[in-house]
Amino acid sequence: MSESSSGVVTNNDSYPKSHSARYSDLSDAHTSQAGPSRQRVSVEQSPDSGFIATPSPSSRFRFVSWYKLEKHDVRGDQLACPRVREGPSEEELFLRGEQNVLMDRRRGEEGQRWEERLQENWENCVELNLSYQDLGDPYQLENFNRILRRLIRVERLQLVDNALRDLSSIRLPRCISLNLHRNHLTSIRQLPKVPRIQHLCLSENSIEALGELALLGATPLQSLTLSRNPCEFLEDYRSRVFSCLPKLEVLDGIPKLLEDSVPPKPLATSRMCTIL
Repeated sequence: MSESSSGVVTNNDSYPKSHSARYSDLSDAHTSQAGPSRQRVSVEQSPDSGFIATPSPSSRFRFVSWYKLEKHDVRGDQLACPRVREGPSEEELFLRGEQNVLMDRRRGEEGQRWEERLQENWENCVELNLSYQDLGDPYQLENFNRILRRLIRVERLQLVDNALRDLSSIRLPRCISLNLHRNHLTSIRQLPKVPRIQHLCLSENSIEALGELALLGATPLQSLTLSRNPCEFLEDYRSRVFSCLPKLEVLDGIPKLLEDSVPPKPLATSRMCTIL
């Protein structure tokens, strides 16, 4: 167990071994991880006023990134499940007299110390799990995107249940397996650039149109998961997907069938299936 670049405890979970059920465990899994860390308090008893709540000794570290702690040599590429922790509000920083921290935040990545960037070492991450981030704070989302932009060597990336809406500005040049289960994507155009993608999970998003799948036609995509998207209820759903992606081998965990090769009906006559 170790702390992430933003303070989360990590583990060594890996992808399922079965090819047809590559994302099945992740698609139905529920996280028990808590949201952003909150200030912990310890209760002390006073002889004249009853109980008094005081901050615990660790509270002063709740906004400190792991690479800013002393006496450790953990690098970012050694972490499996880092968590982007919530940062203090600008008002709190001002009241605490930490305007220098506020200025550092505004400087962003350009102002980050070179030693800290080396210790984060996101450029050398090959497999990374950034799921269940609960990106409700603007600082979290900014830091999350900053990490994604540095993943130039990542091959397997999990971004499950992060309420992501648009990753089109992100490029993952070596990524072959990407899990975006349970996010808020509405279009294939909102995906990151993944020229080497082989296994892509988009289950439980809000994708309605299938025509944009052709944008993935130049990739070596082998398996695709689109279950629990509105497009799943389109007439001739499977044949339309394989029509856009002729090289695709597996859709929603099911290998390509003979009937999937039948040309779909013209789009003008396509309609949504009625579920009684």
